[in-house]
Amino acid sequence: MPGKNLTRLEAEERSALVDVDSYAVELDLTTSETTFATTSTIRFRASEGASTFVDFLGTSVDTVTLNGAVVEPAYDGTRIAVDGLAADNELRIEATGTYMNTGEGLHRFVDPVDDEVYLYSQFEVPDSRRMYPVFEQPDLKARFTFTVTAPSHWQVLSNSPTPEGEPTGRDGVSTWRFAATPPISSYITALVAGPYDVVRDTAQSRRGEVPLGIFCRKSLTQFLDADNLFDLTKKGFAFFEAEFDQPYPFEKYDQVFTPEYNMGAMENAGCVTFNEMYVFRSKVTDAIVERRALTLLHELAHMWFGNLVTMRWWNDLWLNESFAEWASTTAQAEATQWTEAWTTFGTHEKDWAYRQDQLSSTHPIVAPIRDLEDVEVNFDGITYAKGASVLKQLVAYVGREPFRDGLRAYFAKHQWGNTTLDDLLDELEATSGRDLRTWSKAWLETAGVNTLRPLVEVDDRGHVSAAVVEQTFAEGFETIRPHRLAIGLYAVSTGADGATRLTRTDRLELDLTGARTEIPELIGREQPDLLLVNDDDLTYAKIRLDQRSLATALEHVRTFESSLPKSLILASAWDMTRDAEMSARTFADLVLEVLPGEDDSTLIRTLLAQLSTAVHLYVAPEHREQTRRSTLDRLWEATRVAEPGSDAQLQLVSAAAGFTTTGDDTAYLRGLLDGTQQLEGLALDTDMRWTLLTGLAGAGVLGDGEVEAELERDATATGRERAARARAAVPTPEAKEAAWKAAVEEAGLSNSMVDAYGLGFGRLGDVSALEPFVDRYHAALDSLRDKGSMALVESIVVGFYPRGLASARLRDATQEWLDAHPDAPDALRRLVAENRDPITRALAAQERDARA
Repeated sequence: MPGKNLTRLEAEERSALVDVDSYAVELDLTTSETTFATTSTIRFRASEGASTFVDFLGTSVDTVTLNGAVVEPAYDGTRIAVDGLAADNELRIEATGTYMNTGEGLHRFVDPVDDEVYLYSQFEVPDSRRMYPVFEQPDLKARFTFTVTAPSHWQVLSNSPTPEGEPTGRDGVSTWRFAATPPISSYITALVAGPYDVVRDTAQSRRGEVPLGIFCRKSLTQFLDADNLFDLTKKGFAFFEAEFDQPYPFEKYDQVFTPEYNMGAMENAGCVTFNEMYVFRSKVTDAIVERRALTLLHELAHMWFGNLVTMRWWNDLWLNESFAEWASTTAQAEATQWTEAWTTFGTHEKDWAYRQDQLSSTHPIVAPIRDLEDVEVNFDGITYAKGASVLKQLVAYVGREPFRDGLRAYFAKHQWGNTTLDDLLDELEATSGRDLRTWSKAWLETAGVNTLRPLVEVDDRGHVSAAVVEQTFAEGFETIRPHRLAIGLYAVSTGADGATRLTRTDRLELDLTGARTEIPELIGREQPDLLLVNDDDLTYAKIRLDQRSLATALEHVRTFESSLPKSLILASAWDMTRDAEMSARTFADLVLEVLPGEDDSTLIRTLLAQLSTAVHLYVAPEHREQTRRSTLDRLWEATRVAEPGSDAQLQLVSAAAGFTTTGDDTAYLRGLLDGTQQLEGLALDTDMRWTLLTGLAGAGVLGDGEVEAELERDATATGRERAARARAAVPTPEAKEAAWKAAVEEAGLSNSMVDAYGLGFGRLGDVSALEPFVDRYHAALDSLRDKGSMALVESIVVGFYPRGLASARLRDATQEWLDAHPDAPDALRRLVAENRDPITRALAAQERDARA
């Protein structure tokens, strides 16, 4: 039998053969610190006399009983072969599972604060098989009944409401017997166990009163703002039930904040797990608070789209995630205080999508998923952000009400079943009257992003004599798409207060259908000061400005009355910089002009990330150090004029610390940390102390024992990670070697610790100590499959790539590895290629900047 990489063909063959009724899963979590006892009793129908296999990744398979007869286990480490099936079968598999410390399967964590053990499951995509034997594919839905034996003082959670624990007769050990779930896929089953603290409430639902629970580790309870989370949850319940015309599908809704988490959250049915970074132990930016709200609503939307109705195979993963992104942003904009959520989406999420869509690994939104390895690397900006952007375009194309009505019909027809994209398009075509197959082919089945550019001619009176929007594509992605979009006309004006403003004077909404679309509505008008294609951000495309509009934007970008057009203009400038059409230093100056006085938290966050990339990677090497120093000076200046205690102040101080490196004057940074310098309003809390300390580490000026002293002050799991990051940030060969050895060469580190070392190792600034790792990195790639965990492999491949060098030598070494390893696993090759591509882009940007 093949290994653990289930193919789509195998899944289709097994689905045709097997129809699963139920699982009874028994788990004993008291057997040891490294393994647990796990038993699956599976009831299913099959073709008489047929053979199939059950998936399991664990320590051992101990006993297999088929229809009452004990059979010799045929287990190869990934699959259990089962022969001689009857029409109706009961298969009981007793096995030993392995606790993970990589954020996959059943993850085990020991809290350094109190030595308590916390467990949680993470199964997306193919990891329920790490906790119990299972037919691991989304279309084999079944009812799951979990029976769990664990320490009596633990909370034990699953998809069904938690029953009372029953004493086992063993001291301090109880058993919890959960009721059966509705028919669900195995990847959304869940187990959370440990001495979690809980806050409880209820939500009013169409199905009646739904119990709510919010859980976190005991050492974080003091920071848990449960009231805010419950308020958001209840707003989400009301919005989604009304929007989808379907009651909440499950009996309760628990939200659990868990340690060492690989992602933001996971939509387990009725038992959502979140990264505990969303329990704020220090002051955080408004952007992070807004992001938490989006994540909460995203996972709640999945209860309908993904859990009630589930994709048949992983090629429709995009629809699962993109829909949740669209739905959660819509809920934020219409049902919460974040009424500008679509601006945030355009600023941050679409930036991710555009970057992902211009990598060599880009793919159609409906990706060809041949096997599980394909899925593991397709949780990307195409799956989430581009897909959601295209759904927003679809809503504009068919209309909001027809889109809503199509969704309602879809949920009503397919609840508790599995579907494909065609099933959704059928309902949307019926409600909108639009032909969506042509639309789908252009938008969902092709890759790449188009560029829209206005071409304007003006007569001698300054009136528009010709106006066309040109649509182009990148080489190799020859698709012209239909766009429903708006064009905004803006004028520079001076108000009664003497302030200059950019004000929208008109808005045209139209369809672009070809390579050139004439805009007759503009003919004869006085040329606007600024013409903005894709105003209101309805479509997904890169935008360019005509010459007059670009000049207006560069001079007056801070004067827009609304944040959305400003963010669109800045996104266009960033696209031009990435495409080597604008000098990186010009872009840096533009950002540094915008930042003082800016109060859009997500825009600040995005601009600071882009500024770091531009200065450290895109500026020509001969200008880089001077540009970095002047940028650092201007960031510190901006912090001093920022409103005390503001979000902008917090972000600007963090950015200035991040720009600090070898040779800089660190007296002010040191003074903020030790209290001899004061910045009014700046909270010197735990996370800010680590930020300032890491800045000093990056400058190579830490004193002996400073990291250890700070870790003693913050003796938590997060403190441990921040200490690892700070040590690895020191720009010396010894520090880089220590981080490399701990995370890459040695075994046993958790996923979160590997990530922490990688963040410090790759810190931008003085990157001279990374030069020896160009060769060592590529030499190490061959041995990474021995890690046995895709999460760890990805953390190392991404986190320890010496991208800060941004040199031709680095690019060539990566290309040479790719050329020499055509048979390396596709997932690994893709990650390596996605490291190379930004370096290729950086080199082109450096060449452009050298000409500025």
